[in-house]
Amino acid sequence: MKRALIVALLLAACRDEGTSRPDPIAMTDQSVGYFCQMNVLEHGGPKGQIALDGLPGKPLFFSQVTDTVAYLRMPEQNYKILATYVSDMGAAQSWSQPGAENWMRIDKAIFVVGSDQMGGMDQPEFVPFSDPAKAADFIAHHGGKTMTLSELPDASSQGPADGDDANDYGARLRALTPQPGG
Repeated sequence: MKRALIVALLLAACRDEGTSRPDPIAMTDQSVGYFCQMNVLEHGGPKGQIALDGLPGKPLFFSQVTDTVAYLRMPEQNYKILATYVSDMGAAQSWSQPGAENWMRIDKAIFVVGSDQMGGMDQPEFVPFSDPAKAADFIAHHGGKTMTLSELPDASSQGPADGDDANDYGARLRALTPQPGG
């Protein structure tokens, strides 16, 4: 049932609205992440934006694509989603400069999942590409595998990137836990 709901939400988010689909908006120094409330241009990695009915010209920006997908899957949305765009990292200048205008529709993206590259909030990231060859080249350098939008896991279930030692990951988590007496 949960999977059917997720698929229905994703299809609704990505349906073709014809001429009513707004174009993506270029990021500026005024573009603030919906969840983190920080300037999205100050963080590396791919970004996302969602255009909502009733908020023309004012999309929600996201510091990470995983945050964008999380928003799409939230049942609490109270606006109709008109369009969702993500950064095309194949057109990005670099990881630290993902570009302000190289947007692509989320339903047209090929995502690399499980790479060693962390997103804008230093968390595992879904890395979108329009070109399968550029996605394959990215995987050759950073690991991971390709997925479509409907195949993406919940961001919270990603865990350590492929190649991370599970013991090392556990040690890093323990290091963040306050120790008695210290």
